[in-house]
Amino acid sequence: MLRYGADRRTVAYLACTAVLTVMNWRLGRIHPVLYPLTIWFFFTSAVISHNHNHLGVWRSKTLNLFTSYLIAMFYGHPAIAWVPTHNQVHHRLNNRPGDTSRSPKWFEGNHLAAILVYPPLTNFAQTRDIHAFLRDLYDRDRPAFWSAMSEYVVFFGTMAFLLVLDWRKTLLFFVIPQQAALFLIQCVNYLQHVETDSESEWNHSRNFVSPVLNGLLFNNGYHTVHHYKPGVHWSQLPALHEQYAHHIDASLLQRSWARYFGYTYFVRPFRSGVRPRLAGQQRL
Repeated sequence: MLRYGADRRTVAYLACTAVLTVMNWRLGRIHPVLYPLTIWFFFTSAVISHNHNHLGVWRSKTLNLFTSYLIAMFYGHPAIAWVPTHNQVHHRLNNRPGDTSRSPKWFEGNHLAAILVYPPLTNFAQTRDIHAFLRDLYDRDRPAFWSAMSEYVVFFGTMAFLLVLDWRKTLLFFVIPQQAALFLIQCVNYLQHVETDSESEWNHSRNFVSPVLNGLLFNNGYHTVHHYKPGVHWSQLPALHEQYAHHIDASLLQRSWARYFGYTYFVRPFRSGVRPRLAGQQRL
């Protein structure tokens, strides 16, 4: 029933997230180990949501829809929203003007303040893509529209029920982890595109090639080839990356996410005259 056997890992991640959420709810308080682990798994659900909307986990449309319902509870928004904002707009424009995911926003430079304001500004900017997508879907494909709307009804309906049931637990064990997932997945997109060349065939994305990071996050670090062939399953990205890595500027092949982040935002600002090799993006 799975489209790819590798998605057993996807199912296992979602099951772990669900189990952790139930454990937290029953415990009723923030556990020093369980709670950070829960936030991590909610974030991985955002990565899963991205993958699922490029290529559904299951061969069955019904199972894919129910999986979208589940993912939304961890990701913090109906998963269908990836289609207009990411699949249709970001992959078409790839950080060029008109891409509502374009980075940075508000600021011209790439610094800590720029990455911190990027997620909320991007989420706000993407609402018009979502509204336009739903209006168009209503006009041209009514069954698909009602399927998309069912994701909104299930997500917001379930959240409303949980808030009535126990608003404190819902805030702690759903809303806060959801907002962390939404924030962090936008930061990932920011880091993958800021200070790259959006007009280049191969240098439009930054790749984080650590085997550990990619093992934990479904090969999300191989971003150039993901844009090159967005329909390729996440499990096939390492081999695809190896095939085309020689085209990519070496500065955009980062072995360590932590080293890149630490240097860019905590060391480079204090080193006068240091500039990225590739041209940065213009302010939106």
